[in-house]
Amino acid sequence: MTTENSYPTNRLTPENTGILLVDHQAGLILGVQDHDQNEVRRNAQALARAAKVFGLPIVATTSASQGPNGPLLPELVAELPADAPVIHRNGEVDAFDDPTFEQAVRAMGRPNLIVAGVITDVCLMFASLSAKARGYNVHAVFDASGTTNVLARETSLLRLQEAGITLNSTVGVISELLRDWKTPGGAGTAEIFSQLAMPFYGAVTAGHAAASATPAQA
Repeated sequence: MTTENSYPTNRLTPENTGILLVDHQAGLILGVQDHDQNEVRRNAQALARAAKVFGLPIVATTSASQGPNGPLLPELVAELPADAPVIHRNGEVDAFDDPTFEQAVRAMGRPNLIVAGVITDVCLMFASLSAKARGYNVHAVFDASGTTNVLARETSLLRLQEAGITLNSTVGVISELLRDWKTPGGAGTAEIFSQLAMPFYGAVTAGHAAASATPAQA
């Protein structure tokens, strides 16, 4: 077992973490069959919004966006910080094989990387393995990623885990970044959870607010 990604030694913080979103494209998302496509969309948006809430550097990338893979999801584009680089690769399967992408990641200057991608066993896996090989502590976010079948996802889980990469979820990484609801990121995190990552939470908070506003019965 590796210890580089152990918690709390290398805990994710706004100061030591960056985000990579790999190939969340309009064509590729249609191939996601291992879990709900809309969940993948929302969780990718949640990660992009978290970059703004916590002031994290974020890099998005596409593969052959002028071809069948399609453009970056428009709802994801809307969530990206205005200064976030979007690297359009022209054939490289592993995003790190594109020098412009690797330079953008290096420019973040962050030892911890949160990575999500479509398709899981290609876009997420190769970028995560390459980042790990370059010395980054990598958190692969599986519910913001997706692939064509459950078996492909499970084999990816095994390979990434054996490489010492941390397997994580959207709510997991955002909660680790937050650390304390009393911090300035608390309100933004509540919105991310309610609107995107945990829609049920919006109903829970709305119900609580309504109950709190109702005058007590005599």
